[in-house]
Amino acid sequence: MKFGKVDFLGNKEFKSCTATSSDIFDCSHSDSNSIPMKETSNNGHEKTLPPHPHLPKLEPPRGTRVSSEEATHQSSFTVDMMKLIRQSGNAISKRISILHENGAVSKKDLNESDVAEFEISGVKVLVKLKSEKEIRGRVAFFSRSNCRDSTAVRSFLRERGFDFSEINIDVYAHRERELVERTGSSQVPQIFFNEKHFGGLMALNWLRNSGEFDRRIKELLAEKCCGDAPAPVMYGFDEEGEGGGVDEMMSFVRVLRQKLPIKDRLMKMKIVKNCFSGAEVVEILIHHLDCGRKQAVEIGKKLAKKHFIHHVFGENDFEDGNHYYRFLEHEPFISNCYNFRGSTNDMEPQDAVMVGQKLFKIMTAILESYSSEDHSRVDYMRINQSEEFRRYLNLAQDLQRLNLLELSTNEKLAFFLNLYNAMVIHALIRIGRSDGMIARRSFFTDFQYVVGGYSYSLNSIRNNILRGGHRQSYAFIKPFMRGGNTHHKLGHSKLNPLVHFGLCDGTKSSPVVRFFTPQGVEAELKQAAREFFRNGGIDVVLDKRVVHLSRIIKYKEDFSEGKKLLKWIMSYVDANKAGLLTHLLGEDGGGSVHIVYQDYDWSINS
Repeated sequence: MKFGKVDFLGNKEFKSCTATSSDIFDCSHSDSNSIPMKETSNNGHEKTLPPHPHLPKLEPPRGTRVSSEEATHQSSFTVDMMKLIRQSGNAISKRISILHENGAVSKKDLNESDVAEFEISGVKVLVKLKSEKEIRGRVAFFSRSNCRDSTAVRSFLRERGFDFSEINIDVYAHRERELVERTGSSQVPQIFFNEKHFGGLMALNWLRNSGEFDRRIKELLAEKCCGDAPAPVMYGFDEEGEGGGVDEMMSFVRVLRQKLPIKDRLMKMKIVKNCFSGAEVVEILIHHLDCGRKQAVEIGKKLAKKHFIHHVFGENDFEDGNHYYRFLEHEPFISNCYNFRGSTNDMEPQDAVMVGQKLFKIMTAILESYSSEDHSRVDYMRINQSEEFRRYLNLAQDLQRLNLLELSTNEKLAFFLNLYNAMVIHALIRIGRSDGMIARRSFFTDFQYVVGGYSYSLNSIRNNILRGGHRQSYAFIKPFMRGGNTHHKLGHSKLNPLVHFGLCDGTKSSPVVRFFTPQGVEAELKQAAREFFRNGGIDVVLDKRVVHLSRIIKYKEDFSEGKKLLKWIMSYVDANKAGLLTHLLGEDGGGSVHIVYQDYDWSINS
């Protein structure tokens, strides 16, 4: 069992704390419940011990069904384990303090090895102390996503080489109250050196311009960090009461999951797996609720509307009779959905607009913290280890039964642009990307999310939603696959070529990753196009009358061709390139202009 950083009584801070116990078993086995543990008694006989009740169960493979009771048990176990770790951390820190005061942990021993060893209730604890230099001077600042002043503070601290802790109150909303208590305002950024409030960007600029910054910082960082300083963000702890309550339809879903005869059936000369009929649903609800047939049918329609069940061919919402349906967790595509963790999210779906805002804020926070200043290079390893990304994965589960039809046109545009870029980051972390054309196509088709009850791959978001159902010229599959008419309802009716500049494929040749707001998405896409052309998306060779363009513009349905295309591009290039294009296009319409598409660099933008 490992604990993170432990602060106690403002005296010491420890890098790591590792507990070992005889109760720990080999986790490489597939099922902890089926593995008996043996110990040898004093008389030499072996006796079998049951697994410790607090040992975690391994998660089932993706795509397998977990009952609601098991899911509830696992959820409560996770909460209990987090509380146990938090309580154990406090107990360990207090025990260390007592031992230090009583001389059980001597300075001589610590200086020799920097490691203290003791036992708490039969658990051996190894503690490595930080050096005096390491525990002096904690730099922390409160920020928000997409805040210009917060970006300026972050850039300055990075340039000066400070190891700082950033507390983004858009991600950690409960810390906003702490900010107000410490400063009297929720305005950001606010910088702290140890427990002392330093101020915001104006204070930082004033000290820097006056030449007093280095002296003041040297004084502040010479002091030990006490327990009243803003605590760094802890990994693995969610706020109390985070998320909504259990969906009101769950009482019916539990009954149906237990009593429905789910099996493979023949329909339209096809074997349909894991399904049941509408009539079976109605009969079970009638007997369970002692209600009429009409009321049972209405409940079935509500279950379909909330995406607990779907027609196997997407032909209707719900009808009584010999129509076949299946639960969302039994859909054939579910095993490819990486935001599905063994069971359906049974919580009441949140408002789609609110989820879109959360998606923007948390992914912007990730981008600002774990990428270069111009966002052209992304640190995927640090993202994978971050608390922000863990919270994004939790948010991704809230997408499963989201009502996307609530979104306006601009809200849908921003939502799917942001979801695409977030899924690319998740896919690169989860499965990586292999070389070769077939492997690349698999990356864009096989990595999927279940959103609003249906599966979405990167290709389906780009082509079915953002491009209104237009396929790529090399596509081997139909543009509208599984999902009934939902993609048609959500897809944009009018092609907008600017969306290509808002989609990052995680490569060096694609546009840099960014995230968009519904109220400013059109202007932000235009700015993305300008930055793309400014950073190598176009190159004009005047004497050879050749224009080199990025391959992302090679979508015939989206962009014009020849001189019309170049005239369109002129609106998004700088004055120098616009002048060159004007010269090429303005010679009485005579003279051909050759457009050459640049080689595409598929290297990961890390």
